[in-house]
Amino acid sequence: MNDIVDLALSYLRGVWRHRWYALGCAWLICVIGWIVIFKLPDQYEASARIFVDNQSVLQPLLKGLTVDVDPNAQVGLVARTLLSRPNLERIIQLSYLDRRMNDPEALDRLVNMLQQRITLQQIGPKEENLYKITFEDRDPIQAKSVVQAVVKVFEDNLGEAHPDADVAQLFLEKQINEYENRLIEAENRLKDFKLKNIGLMPSEGQTYNARIQQATAALDVARLELAQAEKRRNALQQELDRSLQRQLKGGEGEQTIVLPIDGRIHGLEQKLSDLLVQYTDRHPDVSILRKTIADLKEQREQERAQYAANLAESGGGARNPKVYSFIDELKIKLAEEEANAASLQVRVDEYIRRYRELKAQVNILPRVEAELAALNRDYEIDRRKHDDLVSRREALKLSERAEQSKQEVRFRVVDPPRVPIKPTGPRRLLLMTLVLGAGLGAGMGLGFLLSQLWPTFDSRRSLMEGTGIPVFGSVGNMLSPPALRRSRWLAVAYVSLGGMLLVVYAALIAIVERVDLL
Repeated sequence: MNDIVDLALSYLRGVWRHRWYALGCAWLICVIGWIVIFKLPDQYEASARIFVDNQSVLQPLLKGLTVDVDPNAQVGLVARTLLSRPNLERIIQLSYLDRRMNDPEALDRLVNMLQQRITLQQIGPKEENLYKITFEDRDPIQAKSVVQAVVKVFEDNLGEAHPDADVAQLFLEKQINEYENRLIEAENRLKDFKLKNIGLMPSEGQTYNARIQQATAALDVARLELAQAEKRRNALQQELDRSLQRQLKGGEGEQTIVLPIDGRIHGLEQKLSDLLVQYTDRHPDVSILRKTIADLKEQREQERAQYAANLAESGGGARNPKVYSFIDELKIKLAEEEANAASLQVRVDEYIRRYRELKAQVNILPRVEAELAALNRDYEIDRRKHDDLVSRREALKLSERAEQSKQEVRFRVVDPPRVPIKPTGPRRLLLMTLVLGAGLGAGMGLGFLLSQLWPTFDSRRSLMEGTGIPVFGSVGNMLSPPALRRSRWLAVAYVSLGGMLLVVYAALIAIVERVDLL
């Protein structure tokens, strides 16, 4: 740490030995710099603030119906391309800068100058679209006219319609016509194919395998219904035979007693016969139904005995209106079941015929279905493309009409172009301070450079380190009174010159501030 301090002190002593050179360099740089700063022409900065409102009432209403164009992207594109060469040439014409052009290269110089001096800065959050336009020039009137021209070009670029909308619409019209022709050709091919294969077309979009499965399932159901009908018919025939035998055994004078419970027993027996077609005798439903029928038959025998006893007591005068109606009812039901079985037999025969026809067409129908599926697939693809193109064309037309309503993006000038009364540049106070700092830094740098070019030993330690010879002592410099007075006067003069530099700087600062106040 002591070595670093000693080295820094050595550098400072070296600079102090060449202090007059350093002070002269500082005076020279400051005087030249301050003169240049005062000779710089005044600059006037014209500015304007504009606001672009992209929140339209139509935007949420037309969402999904029009071509989605991001207004923020549109505004950002206009802002980025504002300083393009065509726009800058138009700004030159609107602000009458072309009067300055006196040679062919003047236009290029003006364009480059505008690109450097015109600034478009976005203020606040990105989604607010608030911009500030500034331009600096010696002539305040000219600066204001340039800013006005920039605002005009910005507004015109926002109001321009998309140049590629017409091209897109022509492209869509061409593609729609092409797909319409393809749809017509596909429809003609599909019509010719259907006429050629009448009777072989699949119904309701079913494939050959689905039709075979459907025919098989329908045939199985019809056969099951036929078996059930035959079972019921046989059961009715057996019941009718038993009833006739009981009537014959009872004699002509005897009558068969039919009670209401007989109808329930008959219905349960029919249901039992239907279950036996599907299940075995060990099925729980079959066992329960057999037990129920047996209980009802016991109850029927009890009711018949009671009915016979009542009839004997009344001397045979009371007659039941249902005598002999049971046999007639059995005959009617037997006839119905025979008719039902006959109709089911016809249905089974028809399903068998259809099934055999489908089996016979095993090599024809799959090929027809495959060709029809290919034709339908091509037609559906063309139709979806055509419908999509038509919807896009209508969305484009609606977008153009919405854009023509001037409500997509609204332009408003928040602060009109204006020029301050006092010049905005150059910033002389800051420049003068920078010149003072540069002069002092350059003076110290010159003193340090001279100390390195003309090195001296200012201490015993530096002499010993530089020569490598041991130093046993040193002799101080004793000044005579005249030399001492001269040294003091030189120190006073040095301090005075340095102070005068600061006084001049302060006086110039006061002058600049007074001029700005005026």
